[in-house]
Amino acid sequence: MNRLKYKWGIKSNFQLLIIFLVFSVTGSLTLWIAKPLLSLLRIEKELWFFWPARILIIFPVYQILIVIIGALFGQFKFFWAFEKKILRRLGFKHLQDTE
Repeated sequence: MNRLKYKWGIKSNFQLLIIFLVFSVTGSLTLWIAKPLLSLLRIEKELWFFWPARILIIFPVYQILIVIIGALFGQFKFFWAFEKKILRRLGFKHLQDTE
């Protein structure tokens, strides 16, 4: 756990607990939201593109929710940096840190 705290720049075990909680809440909420979105788009499990569509819906929803839920738990700075790192890996190079 100390290696993870050092890697992420976290000072306390409590902050680490909050970050793990945000990841778990975000993952669960994302899956909960994806189901009605697929229904709204009339994409049923029987369709060949159900799983690709589900993944395409889940990914952006998760990226938005992780920042929002992180902010609600007082960890906006950590999750915004986390989000920028993910987006840079996807090709959004203009999101370089200026700090």
